[in-house]
Amino acid sequence: MPRHPHRFKEFVAGARDTIPMMIGSAPFGVIFGTLVTSGPLSLWHGQLMSLAVFAGSAQFIALGLIASHASFAVIWATTLIVNLRHVLYSATLAPYVSHLPMRWRLVLGALLTDEVFAVSWAYFRRHAPGDVSPWHFLGSGLSMYLNWQLWTAAGLLFGAAFPGLQSLGLDFAMVATFIAIVVPQLVAVRYLAAAATAGTLAFFWQGWPYKLGLLGAVFAGVAVGVALSLPRKPRTSATTTDAHTAGGRP
Repeated sequence: MPRHPHRFKEFVAGARDTIPMMIGSAPFGVIFGTLVTSGPLSLWHGQLMSLAVFAGSAQFIALGLIASHASFAVIWATTLIVNLRHVLYSATLAPYVSHLPMRWRLVLGALLTDEVFAVSWAYFRRHAPGDVSPWHFLGSGLSMYLNWQLWTAAGLLFGAAFPGLQSLGLDFAMVATFIAIVVPQLVAVRYLAAAATAGTLAFFWQGWPYKLGLLGAVFAGVAVGVALSLPRKPRTSATTTDAHTAGGRP
């Protein structure tokens, strides 16, 4: 791994670039904490979920399934499908982190979220693969992680005093954040196809129980994106062989 003398500066830059995402996710964290206070889980369960899972959408879905007494298998499978989008994130970032030791890749993978991906990808694509320090990624991921813990705790501590908080429309802040994340990334056909597939199917399947329509739409979008990301074998050799065969006939 190449030496980078300005590690602290890159770390701070990663955290600074993530500030808009941190602001957008703050209401989301407060609402999650508030929902925990009115559900079957203890307060420490909610904070532990944020500490260990660190995936906002998966946590909300898991909380709803727990409240409806869904089985462990259903909860596990549902959150797995929701987070399959990270396969696309990993495939996109892989050329820029493959040169790092395993310990670095494990840490960065644990800190990877939608917001961190958006910030890190914007930074990585300005550099050549294999010549990127992990400190910017670490600064972005760690700041987002601490931010999520802070606002989850705020919702757990003060959510009971504001029982109608989730009905104030604060969740739109997260929707706006996701729009800001997704739209700048739609720079290739595979991204457009994945977004169009997931969005269209989510709309038509929104009536399915247990949010299975949303899960199916996510799965379909990821499948389309991965399929279009696979390298295609060139057909020139086959064409050339056919031409030579045809030309060699008497």
